[in-house]
Amino acid sequence: MHNLTILAFEGAFNLPIWVGQQRRFFEKQGLEVSLEYVKGSVDMVNRLIAGSAQIALTSVDNVLAYRSGQGETADGSAADLVAFMGGDHGFLSLMSRPGITEVSQFRGKTLSVDALTTGFAFVLREVLVANRIAVTDVTFDAAGGTGNRYRALVAGKHDGTLVRTPFERLAQRQGCNVLVSGKSLFADYLGTVGAVMQSWASANQDQVVGFILAYRQALNWIFDTRNNGAIVDILRTEFDQLTHDDAHAVLGDLVDPSHGLIRDMEIPDTGLALVSRIRDVHASVPTNRPPGDCVDRQYLRQAQGSAGWAR
Repeated sequence: MHNLTILAFEGAFNLPIWVGQQRRFFEKQGLEVSLEYVKGSVDMVNRLIAGSAQIALTSVDNVLAYRSGQGETADGSAADLVAFMGGDHGFLSLMSRPGITEVSQFRGKTLSVDALTTGFAFVLREVLVANRIAVTDVTFDAAGGTGNRYRALVAGKHDGTLVRTPFERLAQRQGCNVLVSGKSLFADYLGTVGAVMQSWASANQDQVVGFILAYRQALNWIFDTRNNGAIVDILRTEFDQLTHDDAHAVLGDLVDPSHGLIRDMEIPDTGLALVSRIRDVHASVPTNRPPGDCVDRQYLRQAQGSAGWAR
């Protein structure tokens, strides 16, 4: 049995990991998987580089940034980092504290992001520009991952932030407002990918392929409507403030064929190009390299060609 530490951010998009653990899909691939939440993208990349974790479920923007030397660690670079599977389309919502009902009201306010130049920070800037707000009209505060930003928002520490499901529903129950949903602006956006250090993956191909196959089994189980009741129970266990109806709604978001979890686990070129374009518009220095340079699909292709893929 091989032990794998998976790094992720808080959110319902981790459902395939929870299902894979509960249904023993990882175990059947010879893997003992533990899921750990990171403080933010800097923490995530540092841990992958140090080798204390093997796989991250993270924004593809993080992979683009660190692959190009534009990250926020000590040297800003993780040239060995690659995306090896698609995860989801982002599940992003722009939230505001109570009393703010329009994006235009963010002028002069403080908005929180994970890190200032990675993750979804540039998506937030893109939304501001679309609403004719200059980035100099607001203050950005690096507050860490989704859960941290949600808690800071409801505590009144910030005026707005991007969150990911189910935190938009939890925040609404505490008086916060959803101003924009990501899918209404970016139909082809690529959110989470599976990321790994290429050197580790090449030396542990069986583990990477086994992880993909178990994750695929979990996705098939999630998309089987006969399991809806059990999935709602899982979501409410992980997020005890979710109502039964909200958990059903979150499940609907997760299995949405256009904006939900990516069932075939592909990394769509259109989504990758969109994330790259947004990064190049807002980063101080363009990446000047093709987005596909940060992707390695060989392990996904091995998994897709095996008998276990169709299960």
